[in-house]
Amino acid sequence: MMARHEFCTVKDHDRIRIVTINRPEVLNALHRAAHDELDRVWDEFAADEGLWIAIVTGAGERAFSAGNDLKALSGGASISMPLSGFGGITHRFDLDKPVIAAVNGIAMGGGFEIALACDLIIAAENGLFAFPEPRVGLIASAGGIHRLPRVIPEKLAMGMLLTGRRVSAAEGKELGFVNEVVPRGEALAGAVRWAEQILECSPKAIRATKQTFRLGRNEQTLQEAMETIYPAHLDNRKSLDFIEGPRAFAEKRKPNWQNK
Repeated sequence: MMARHEFCTVKDHDRIRIVTINRPEVLNALHRAAHDELDRVWDEFAADEGLWIAIVTGAGERAFSAGNDLKALSGGASISMPLSGFGGITHRFDLDKPVIAAVNGIAMGGGFEIALACDLIIAAENGLFAFPEPRVGLIASAGGIHRLPRVIPEKLAMGMLLTGRRVSAAEGKELGFVNEVVPRGEALAGAVRWAEQILECSPKAIRATKQTFRLGRNEQTLQEAMETIYPAHLDNRKSLDFIEGPRAFAEKRKPNWQNK
């Protein structure tokens, strides 16, 4: 039976977990209790071998997440968060299952950082991205300062970070941090479509791909990255799915992935 949640909703469909931040009255902004709840949700997803992909979105059509609940902070609430970071995900560096952000509106501050922590960003045409932290005496310290210039050119990233300016979904795709722009109200449907394409692939190979990409870019040289066999890649080579893929191709049928 699915656990009940106060600040998000969680629906598991087939191999996909859909996590919806559910605080629309504050544009899905997050406080410490919400971070803790999401931390548990992502722990469960990581541990469940029956779940292969996750999608995170926001309740309503106005906001994915406006980031920090500044009203809670102004009332004396703690700015602290779990070790897994903002939304329980920005500092979760060992999650090899893919996560897709379905950005259905405003994604600012920590909300933008949650999206950047995901592997893909599918944004509705009314999606809006910004790091406005310096305007309220803060910095984008939940990964925004470091992730954005790893995704888009440095000067363009600094242009966003130093001004707090708002970037549309269309410009986000042009800059390179949005994978696809879809009509208003269709962010989740677009993310599900991408997830279904990923589900056509071996889950073992997908996790090996994500882990190798993530760890390989930390190597000093391209040669070192290419000559290193990371754990998930080794696990993939030893799996039944490693045999099933070529066999299905030879037999001209769809593979029956077992995640074993």
